[in-house]
Amino acid sequence: MNINMTFLGQMLSFAILVWFTTKFIWPQINGAIEERQKKVADGLDAAERARAELKDADAKVAVEIKQARLQATEIIDKAQQQANQIIDKSRVDAIEEINRLKAAAQDDIASMAQKAREQLRTQVSQLAIRGAEKIVQREIDPASHKAMLDQLAAEI
Repeated sequence: MNINMTFLGQMLSFAILVWFTTKFIWPQINGAIEERQKKVADGLDAAERARAELKDADAKVAVEIKQARLQATEIIDKAQQQANQIIDKSRVDAIEEINRLKAAAQDDIASMAQKAREQLRTQVSQLAIRGAEKIVQREIDPASHKAMLDQLAAEI
């Protein structure tokens, strides 16, 4: 194999091509590749951060839901206690009202009984007076009249 001028020209052309490529083309290609790698790495980091933030947000949501449930339970318990207190107070008030009405009714019954007794005494005394008038009209004996009036007074 002879090394001739063509071969030397081709080698020189190839060397110039390699030098030109490494000097002017390869840095731009390498910069584009590195920029693309950086963008991909940044995208992966952002995706990982987003995944971590989502996990944290899920944990926070779970905690908030648990707290909301606890607060709802506390509110329900307080409402139940207030309802029980209201019911107990209503019972006590109702019992007091019943006792007051019972006492008022007993007072009314006692006063009505007293009035009935007084009316009965008035009627009995009127009957006694009428009976006495009739007796007086029949006989005028003071001793028997006094005995009768004493008997009537004892009966009244």
